[in-house]
Amino acid sequence: MGNLETPPSVRKLQTALHAKAKAEPEYRFYLLYDKVYRADVLSFAYARCKANGGAAGVDGQTFDDIEAYGSQDRASEDRKSPDIETDWNPWLEELARELRDKTYRPQAVRRVFIPKPNSKKMRPLGIATIRDRVVQTAAMLVLEPIFEADLQPEQHAYRAGVSALDAVKSVHRLINTGYTDVVDADLRGYFDEIPHGPLMKSVARRITDRQILHLIKVWIEAPVEQTDDRGAKHRTTHNRDQHRGIPQGSPISPLLANLYMRRLVLWWKQSGTQRRLKAAIVNYADDLVICCRGTADLAMQTLREVTKKLQLEVNEDKTRICRVPERSFDFLGYTFGRCYSRKTGKAYLGTTPSKKSIKRICDTIHTETGRHTMTQSAERLVKKLNAKLSGWANYFRLGPVSPAYQAIDAHTRHRLRQWLCRKHRDKGKGTPRYPDQYLYETLRLVRLPGLTRDLPRAKA
Repeated sequence: MGNLETPPSVRKLQTALHAKAKAEPEYRFYLLYDKVYRADVLSFAYARCKANGGAAGVDGQTFDDIEAYGSQDRASEDRKSPDIETDWNPWLEELARELRDKTYRPQAVRRVFIPKPNSKKMRPLGIATIRDRVVQTAAMLVLEPIFEADLQPEQHAYRAGVSALDAVKSVHRLINTGYTDVVDADLRGYFDEIPHGPLMKSVARRITDRQILHLIKVWIEAPVEQTDDRGAKHRTTHNRDQHRGIPQGSPISPLLANLYMRRLVLWWKQSGTQRRLKAAIVNYADDLVICCRGTADLAMQTLREVTKKLQLEVNEDKTRICRVPERSFDFLGYTFGRCYSRKTGKAYLGTTPSKKSIKRICDTIHTETGRHTMTQSAERLVKKLNAKLSGWANYFRLGPVSPAYQAIDAHTRHRLRQWLCRKHRDKGKGTPRYPDQYLYETLRLVRLPGLTRDLPRAKA
């Protein structure tokens, strides 16, 4: 979302909702629907969706189409409406009117498949129409402050002021305080398996506004449209028929996924399991680890039982018990296990960027310097490489990162030299003509080790 700042009026609404939810844990909000089509909320929702970009949905409508539509004359009757401001896009005016008049109906979700990282398998992604994305984002702006008051500190995904690095630090802290028996867990198809009935009960525990509940229900039951190899479109209603699953890729889905995961995390603590087994959960989206003090076998069995009650399932093929430091495990791109001090040579428990994460950025550099990129200037290419490298280093900055940085720097230099040789039809490896000094000083390629000077201290 870049540097998009929340308007003061929207922030004031969110602050009030959060304060009420925090102060009264049993309070149920009964009048929220009118906030969703409030001009400031809907305008900001549109701005966020536009900043995020994304492809068109089943209706084929793009942001350019909407902006072009916005240049048309506005209907005078809408300009006089007390509920709708006059200085915004007519497309938004019509959408606000549909919501206000309760004639809004969501459309089908367009399904596409994207490759999973380091895998030949494909992940299904649901692309809602821009219209539905805007309304879902508006609803999220209203609902998120309420449910944020209830989410547990063990949940780190999709929350303001909390990040994946916080989850990494939590696991690091646990294994360094004796919780070295780890259940590296995977829930089978979490987003696709969330049951609608219990999920809606989780929502209704806080929300009694029937219009809001109806919106969420129709969003999670939306048909899915898929185009086959011949270009024919097919629609299925799997979620509605099976009464389970939320579309990955929709703005409202992360909030709903967090809300249902809260059930597992809260049960783990309130049932006394965490205290009895000395087993602490750390969760990020559908990623889950349980750090234990010698009780991983019992924790694993308990996890199987509670997920079954929640109508979910542990993926036995990807779930394992790992006893650190005899073995290591990966979580959120980091490997947790035995590290060695470069100064003293002494062993300690720490984090390093995982081999998969290193391979992923190297594959990205390889793609960016492929033959299909030869038409651009060297300066433009380096600017792209610097953005990729800086983004990677901004996340992978915990623990001893130097060996990973050095390997990635060496790969980047090699690929950039190959690219320059092909572009200028030079023979050989290119080192004499394109030495390090040229790459770093003339083309301004970033050095990963140098980046850490400008980042928070690389320490978990």
